[in-house]
Amino acid sequence: MASLPIAGGRFIILGGGSLVGAATAEHFLAAGAAEVRLLDNFSMGAEGAVAHLRGDPRLSIIRGDVMRMSDLLAAMQGMDGALLLAAYMTLNMDRDPWGGLDVNIRGVQNALEAAAVRGLRKVVFASSNAVYGYGPGIRGELAESTPFHSEGAPPAAILYGATKIIGEQLCRSYTRKRGLAHVTLRYSTVYGERQHHRAANALYIIETLERLARGEPPEIFGDGSETKHFVYVGDLARANRCAFESAASDVAVNCSGPAPITTRELVALITELAGGGPPPRFVGEEPGKLRLTSGGAFRIAHEKAFAAIGWKPEVEMREGLTRLIRWLREEQRT
Repeated sequence: MASLPIAGGRFIILGGGSLVGAATAEHFLAAGAAEVRLLDNFSMGAEGAVAHLRGDPRLSIIRGDVMRMSDLLAAMQGMDGALLLAAYMTLNMDRDPWGGLDVNIRGVQNALEAAAVRGLRKVVFASSNAVYGYGPGIRGELAESTPFHSEGAPPAAILYGATKIIGEQLCRSYTRKRGLAHVTLRYSTVYGERQHHRAANALYIIETLERLARGEPPEIFGDGSETKHFVYVGDLARANRCAFESAASDVAVNCSGPAPITTRELVALITELAGGGPPPRFVGEEPGKLRLTSGGAFRIAHEKAFAAIGWKPEVEMREGLTRLIRWLREEQRT
């Protein structure tokens, strides 16, 4: 059985200084985990993301790097499960492709090797819907068997998606050759409290809120009909828990939000929840600026996740954005 209960278990989160890392640590501690370790080199994550958890004696924060095997072996000693979040995202991949390839491929292999050596019972790998690619070929319903599309997409986006495909296959290899149970979760774009500025589509939410706060019109690229897929960070924390606690292994499932949203719908919703503002301004491409879009109208199916690990999204976009805006305003007051 590959089931690993959170209550009483000991877990390490690689890339723990991230949005998902902080939310998952909080969720695991609330669920009765005996210990949660967060490993991060804080080159992209932020210690402030987990500052609210520092008072819990079951939590420890370790400054380390997935590129150093000695860091991983030491941090994984005595752990039961590992959540593999550490990665370059597309914006960072665009700035430093060599570093991204190292971390997203060799870093994952290092983590899996350390987990196998230390005898961990299960790992959960944070993959992405980027494994389906980007561009005009992305249409209809994206299920776990959908092939990779690359035509017309930015190179950094394709590199990022390709590294996630390789990471998934490394997990499969360690399950089959070393007996290390794993579940792969293909996250959609994550948003929520403690929002970072690393993901292009999630950053668009923050940029729109900032423009409205300055009294400036939000910007919509093209006609606003492009589809975007967001998933609330609390839902992903729960997905990580379901992946560990389920008996599933050697499986990859989508973790998307309840429904897709177009750029035009997203801007209208943000403007409403922010208390109003000027109408949006429709703009063209900016040469040299990386801007991720989804290309066409499609849906990311998440039904397999319910069948495999018992998870489905619960937080609608309106509620998730309301929570994000409330948190941002509280941060501004402190």
